[in-house]
Amino acid sequence: MGGIAGWIGAGAPVEDAAMGPMLQALAHRGRGEGGAVRMRRGLLGAPGPQPLHDAQAGLAVVLDGEIANRDELRAQLAPRGYRFEGTGSAEVLLRAYQHWDKDVVKRLRGGFAAALWDERKERLLLARDRFGEKPLHLHEAQGRLCFASEAKALLAHPRVEPRMDLRSLAELLRYRYVPGPRTLFEGIRRLAPGSYALWQFGRLREVRYWTPPDREPLRQGPLAADPVEAFIAQLDEAVRLRAADGAPGLFLGGGFDSAALLALMARQGVQVRSFTAGLAGAAELAGAARAAKHFGAEHHELELSPGELAAELPRAVGARDAPLARPSELALQLLSRAAARKVGAVLTGDGGDEILGGYRRHAAECFAGSFCDLLGDARSRWARWGGGLNPRIRESLLIEKTDQTGQGFDADPRASRLRRMLYFEQCAWLPELLERADRIPMSASLEARAPFLDHRLAEHVSALPDALRVRGLATKWILRQAARRLVPRAAAAPRKGGFGIRAGDWLRGELRESLLEHLRGAGSRMRAYFNPAALDRVLDEHLSGRRQHEELLWTLLNLEIWHRKYRLA
Repeated sequence: MGGIAGWIGAGAPVEDAAMGPMLQALAHRGRGEGGAVRMRRGLLGAPGPQPLHDAQAGLAVVLDGEIANRDELRAQLAPRGYRFEGTGSAEVLLRAYQHWDKDVVKRLRGGFAAALWDERKERLLLARDRFGEKPLHLHEAQGRLCFASEAKALLAHPRVEPRMDLRSLAELLRYRYVPGPRTLFEGIRRLAPGSYALWQFGRLREVRYWTPPDREPLRQGPLAADPVEAFIAQLDEAVRLRAADGAPGLFLGGGFDSAALLALMARQGVQVRSFTAGLAGAAELAGAARAAKHFGAEHHELELSPGELAAELPRAVGARDAPLARPSELALQLLSRAAARKVGAVLTGDGGDEILGGYRRHAAECFAGSFCDLLGDARSRWARWGGGLNPRIRESLLIEKTDQTGQGFDADPRASRLRRMLYFEQCAWLPELLERADRIPMSASLEARAPFLDHRLAEHVSALPDALRVRGLATKWILRQAARRLVPRAAAAPRKGGFGIRAGDWLRGELRESLLEHLRGAGSRMRAYFNPAALDRVLDEHLSGRRQHEELLWTLLNLEIWHRKYRLA
């Protein structure tokens, strides 16, 4: 748990007073009042017990998240003369930096963001984990760099003015998320996952230190005698590392992903507290309860109503610093708040679909490839249809995007169809999903950890043939086989049914009045961005049931709430 805030570069002493509001904006990410360390022409701060400052070494560090392999790193560093006063991840990071300098990021496992000031080199190092489990936002202007875990903390700095980024607005309406590195706030961007940035002598340089291995064609070595058991061993290590500092909870859904995590935690002797949320009568609630009972977990079930979720919408948008993509994020908000009363951290199944190939489109694309290969005709009707993909997904796959480091989102064309699709997803919208998965639990001071995003596990899976990830119409094939060995049939959940609430029906019901007030009322900001007559027509068509516009109206409603909260210029 933690948060990062600070700035460096040209500035006046009056800016020092901004640290208090910035830390206050991040108070939910730390425990305690927090503090700050003076940098050359800047400040580095954090809520809670950090920053960690070693004046003799001339180093100060702030860490958000945990270094999963901190015990391994401590064991490597102690024989080399480095002394440790505690067991925390921040101290391990500081000593590891002393030994490996900026290359330390290549040795870290887990979800983290870090800011480290090196007084002797007059250098600031900012870094994020490989897939982007922990956020880090930047604002550069007039020779000054401001940085913070969340955009709301940057907006607390007097030199950062909240403005809507119109290009990002267009992309939000197109994809329902804003592709990195930009955000909806003009001038505020995200440090790319798997990257670090160095600020030295008034200049910022960003470096990609890791790229998802699905970018390249498969270079398969010898397979293990039992690939499923080898996969279980890798996942078991990822779970063990993320549960090593106590007894974290587990977000237990209705699928086999989280059931496999529960089985491994129980096998390791962890006393698990599991948490599930859903609408009354949802099959997933019963499935999760059955799995929890079998493995002896202390299970907590949160039964929700549409009205409860609707009342949570403004608060959730504020926690997210962005419009919510789906109604299920409201359930995550309420579940996180309930879990935070019992535990400080939870394991989640996030990232499993993007690493292992868990969506129907992955199976469709693999089938399309096999079908075209069988016909030997790349111009077949199926190929022209894009392998049966949703047109919006197909369009986004054809767009060449790059992050701030110049790293392309397009995989090597020699890679398989599945690998190219997974690589795009891992780079383009997985960071957005993970920012959501971090921001909403952290608004309740709850840290979420994702074992499926362990980079060693991802590298192991990427070295397997495609058929071990997607086989026929079976997605996440190797995880399915692992779950069959780990989870007895009596404890297995039924087929996952989704969240069970349609935004379209909700907008006609519990959210109808809110929708009309926000998009048709006198104070509506969206009417300044869009053609009011067209907006009214969309509203009338949807509310009368003549046409479905649920995705557009859900996005616009959330966008209006977000816009009002930040009083954007």
